[in-house]
Amino acid sequence: MVASIRPVPLEKAYRLLNHGPTVLVSARHDGVEDVMAAAWACALDYDPPKLTVVLDSATRTRGLVEGAGTFVIQVPTAVQATLTHAVGTTSLNDEPDKLGKAGVELFDMAGHDLPFVAGCSAWLVCRMIPEQSIQSRYDLFVAEVVAAWADDRVFRDGRWVSKMPIRHCAA
Repeated sequence: MVASIRPVPLEKAYRLLNHGPTVLVSARHDGVEDVMAAAWACALDYDPPKLTVVLDSATRTRGLVEGAGTFVIQVPTAVQATLTHAVGTTSLNDEPDKLGKAGVELFDMAGHDLPFVAGCSAWLVCRMIPEQSIQSRYDLFVAEVVAAWADDRVFRDGRWVSKMPIRHCAA
């Protein structure tokens, strides 16, 4: 684990999403990994912490999430704007080297069989709560946050740091 990545207490995990960022969603199933951008993700509950995210049925990532039942929500940095746009406008269904072409670097976190996107400011490991009717009708997924981390250069003591002294976060 990178020295600046610290666990976030689950009771504070909702704060990682409260500012309404476009997030990166990553998943792994049957040896396939993918990352997509999602504009609609928000905190839902505190205890246990839950969130919602919209995953279009046409995306490959959604199929991986449904297959694995787990995924990671990442909060990208401003430096990752081009990467976020690239993974949000390209499908793994059409471009087998989507992640390589977008410059996505993945890493593993001990105890979790999931792909984590390097360089982000926060990571939330999520376990899907199956709600077939809303998944089918609205593409809306509900998940419990089971672990969370943040780069302590930008999020510490349960809060985002107002003055971000770094130009990028390298994981």
